[in-house]
Amino acid sequence: MSFGVLRTRWLPPAVALLVFLGLWYLVSDVLLDDDRQFLLPPPHAVVEVAFLDPVNRAPLLRGLALSATVALVGFLIATVLGVAIGTAMSQARWVERSLYPYAVLLQCVPILALVPVIGFWFDFGLTSRVIVTVLIALFPVISSTLFGLQSTDRGQHDLLSLHRAGRATRLVKLQFPSALPALLTGLQVAATLAVVGAVVGDLFFKQGTPGIGVLIDLYRARLQTEQLLGAALLACLLGVAAFSLLGLLIRVTTGGWHGSTTVHGRPR
Repeated sequence: MSFGVLRTRWLPPAVALLVFLGLWYLVSDVLLDDDRQFLLPPPHAVVEVAFLDPVNRAPLLRGLALSATVALVGFLIATVLGVAIGTAMSQARWVERSLYPYAVLLQCVPILALVPVIGFWFDFGLTSRVIVTVLIALFPVISSTLFGLQSTDRGQHDLLSLHRAGRATRLVKLQFPSALPALLTGLQVAATLAVVGAVVGDLFFKQGTPGIGVLIDLYRARLQTEQLLGAALLACLLGVAAFSLLGLLIRVTTGGWHGSTTVHGRPR
């Protein structure tokens, strides 16, 4: 990797991180006196208390593992359901007219309003957390699948019509390959939303092994700010990891041939 690439790709976020840490230290060490520093302890204190202390690190790692598991299971279920629903809507106009309004409605309804109902119906354990995750992550998969399948070039459709290709052949050999970039972009959004759903569901369904959401609420109640910020940081890193993994999948899958992932003929 050349110096120019390092400078353009990594220097701006590194500078932004340094500015953020500088502002954090400014507020913590300068603007807050010793009696109020618990409101925002300095970054090194968060690292020492939350991550370097084995007593505090162990529950954070267990909570991270549980939230990651919920996010992964919910994301996989949302992917299967979303692709199936989006594909069905792309193949029949009446299916799209029947289901798409309800998919939009599901996206517009605040999930927090449905959380108590989900808890009553499915208990307050792991199943309810996964359901919340699926509901939050489902719509981007449906919309990206539908958009990608409906955006296939009309000339390619006409070419397959000349060869008398059937609906299944057209779907497998033309529409799905053409829809792959849009679908993967929707999955990237859904992966980050799955992390949000896992944390939100965990925050409300507090039975069983505590995840990141339960720990955040627990540390808030105890005014343990270092552990609270550490848990929030782990939740953010989990979302960034999900987004980055899907971004890597996009580059590996479509970077060699699709124009949306290349710049001047070269991968981004």
